[in-house]
Amino acid sequence: MNFIKEPLAKFIKLETSGSIVLFLATVSALVLANSPLSDSFLNFWKIYISINLPGLELSKPVIKWINDGLMVVFFFLIGLEIKRELILGELNNFKKASLPFFAAIGGMVFPALFFIVLNYGQPGSEGWGIPVATDIAFALGILQLLGKRVPIGLKVFLMAFAIIDDLGAIVIIALFYSSNLVWEYIGIGMLIVALLLTLSYKGYYSKYFFFLMGVVVWVLFLKSGIHATIAGVLLAFTIPIKRKTNTKTFYNNVKKELDLFLADCDNNIDQTKILTENQLSALEEIEELAEKTSPPLQNLEHSLHGWVSYLIMPLFAFANAGVVFNFSGDTNLGLSANIALSMIFGKAIGIFLFSFLSIKTKLSALPDKISYKMIGGISILGGLGFTMSLFINNLAYTDQAFIDSAKMGILIGSIITGIVGFLVLKAALNGVEKNEMS
Repeated sequence: MNFIKEPLAKFIKLETSGSIVLFLATVSALVLANSPLSDSFLNFWKIYISINLPGLELSKPVIKWINDGLMVVFFFLIGLEIKRELILGELNNFKKASLPFFAAIGGMVFPALFFIVLNYGQPGSEGWGIPVATDIAFALGILQLLGKRVPIGLKVFLMAFAIIDDLGAIVIIALFYSSNLVWEYIGIGMLIVALLLTLSYKGYYSKYFFFLMGVVVWVLFLKSGIHATIAGVLLAFTIPIKRKTNTKTFYNNVKKELDLFLADCDNNIDQTKILTENQLSALEEIEELAEKTSPPLQNLEHSLHGWVSYLIMPLFAFANAGVVFNFSGDTNLGLSANIALSMIFGKAIGIFLFSFLSIKTKLSALPDKISYKMIGGISILGGLGFTMSLFINNLAYTDQAFIDSAKMGILIGSIITGIVGFLVLKAALNGVEKNEMS
């Protein structure tokens, strides 16, 4: 089971350490937005950057290059994670996926309904998708604060329903937050995706060709009206997960090349500076063997995690989390409250209720060493929807007052769910320790 536990441990460690950088970026944005540098900070993201190529012109403000460009990499990584989980992980059969699946469904339906009811008859109703998603980085970061007492099954449950949650958010963005669609561009983009899927299925994969085609699909989706980040998810599903070389063959061939490398050491005049031609050839062969042995999906996921966790998500938060707390007449406090309440109560009730009902109806099973109190704590923690909520906020509203009001609600809701979820989980784990001692 090490081949599952070790990547899982690395994933959790990377996500939780990345959440610290994400938190610092968020705090920095809030401080700058409410400081004497506020105007300079907020106006910087509105500066236009243009790319002019023959037959192509792209001109967008800095914040759009981040949200429509860099965040495609974030969504691409989510797509890779979803595909891996569907094929090899916690979502590859109904028995393992049922509990997080039902939890995710409840965690999407109830917050949306809460917001629709609370905001009924008031402006800003199009923001119903904002409280739907869970921020896995922050949620895992808070869970990690509780230390080794947290059962691994609880972390897996959180990760699994958060990944399904992300998939649901992606579908919502595609269906409800895309407008003025240009079907010709969408059709061409989907044909390219279909071509890449066919090549992947047939066993052909070139990272350079797939990257080039990926850029073309991104531009087509950007021009089509469907949000460009959807291209990232679709392209992720074209990346093959199968290896060309098995591990035993890899070992035998690498050993042979290393023997040749070692045998040529005596012919090397200066072993501290240069290599012989034979040694260079051996290294190139080993590099090629390593590339064939590492599954492209797993290799890309491993390569991108650091960039997404430590650069892209913090930069997104730094650009989008800056809200001025002035409570002026333009601030819609009702909208802020409705979003926060939907995140706090809608998520907690939806996740827990659907999890409880699926267990009681025997559609799912309560994982080992996990109590209903722990599920309750995770349900509250699931309301922490920072990154994806901010992203949907920018799609839902065009009025800056609504965007800023929604940001306030997202920040308030995320802070409260994070603190309360932590305290409930801590109490549940303390209760388990006391029972074990008695």
